Amino acid sequence: MTTDALRPDRRLFLAAGASLAMAGPASARVADPGDYEAHLDLAFSRAGPPALAGMVVGRSGASWIGVRGVRRLGAPEPVTVDDRWHVGSNTKAMTAALFARAVQSGATAWDLPLARAFPDLTVHPRWAAATLDDLMRHRAGLVDASVMGQSWLMTARSDPRSLVEQRTAIAAAALAAPPAGNPGAFAYGNANYVLAGAALERITGRPWEEQMAADLFQPLGLASAGFGAPADPAPWGHGSRGGVSTPIPPGPFGDNPAALGPAGTAHMSMADYGRFLAVWLDGGRSWLTGASLARLTTPFAGPGAAYGYGWGVLSHPLGGRDRRPGPLLTHDGSNTYWYLSAALLPERGLAVVAASNDAGRGSQAVGDLIQRLLRAAAG
Repeated sequence: MTTDALRPDRRLFLAAGASLAMAGPASARVADPGDYEAHLDLAFSRAGPPALAGMVVGRSGASWIGVRGVRRLGAPEPVTVDDRWHVGSNTKAMTAALFARAVQSGATAWDLPLARAFPDLTVHPRWAAATLDDLMRHRAGLVDASVMGQSWLMTARSDPRSLVEQRTAIAAAALAAPPAGNPGAFAYGNANYVLAGAALERITGRPWEEQMAADLFQPLGLASAGFGAPADPAPWGHGSRGGVSTPIPPGPFGDNPAALGPAGTAHMSMADYGRFLAVWLDGGRSWLTGASLARLTTPFAGPGAAYGYGWGVLSHPLGGRDRRPGPLLTHDGSNTYWYLSAALLPERGLAVVAASNDAGRGSQAVGDLIQRLLRAAAG
């Protein structure tokens, strides 16, 4: 895997926002599932990825799921609606939600300074003004290359230390030196969420993976959820070079190093991902409070990308005075072998998802399908 795995998601929320703008004024309607199937067929046939999945989600969870293609090139097994998909950087919204849960319990605060979040580490004085929510909004001044560059990527999978110890080492290296970036300016990076996960490990006394399983997967009923590339039987990710896709078996080299977990290693079925998204469509489902939802979906009030906590936010996606659809939340995720995009209209109780097991041709198919589904579902 190359350092592409550590670059920000390129499309983030621009494509989805553009698709909604093209959709025109929103009106309540229920699309024929056959329309969704036709859009899936078209996006799949045009790009030709190994596999492509689409989903429409309402307040009670998935209302339609469709799949096309095979689990891996060179093998006959077709993908199924129950297969698990790598969600990549869409894991960030899950880590931010875990932090919100810790705030709800009184265990921490959104504006906790990094020096207090990491009392066991040496923190350079220039981090004095930085807080945990600065990390989760990518505005702390942290730069991936300074702590998780090529040398880290080449050695992290063979690191014998526990994942908690590995994330602590990343946090220690980042905070011992002054910020490599510009504090206050938006700079998307995976290291921000690795440090947020390391802070959560200190706040709760549990590894991030245990927190995800006990505090997110279990209460939301995400029985298929796990970490890394899903093990067989499941789709395989595919690397792409020169337009040629190659299946990559699950295992340590089928994903980013596991220490990157809080920034992007979760996998789950489409239906289970729909259950997670329904939290944002149904007032938190008693799992998140209204105050937490508002915080997680409110972008920084300043220049740069309109980014909340694991979500890009377009306040008025139709532009002008037409505010009927409400805010659009969206994010993409990729580990260079998989690609997934989600777009949510919480005030409409609507979300759409597209995913592929190929970050090359699959990313093209995902971009095409997410726009088609959003236009069809939004009316």
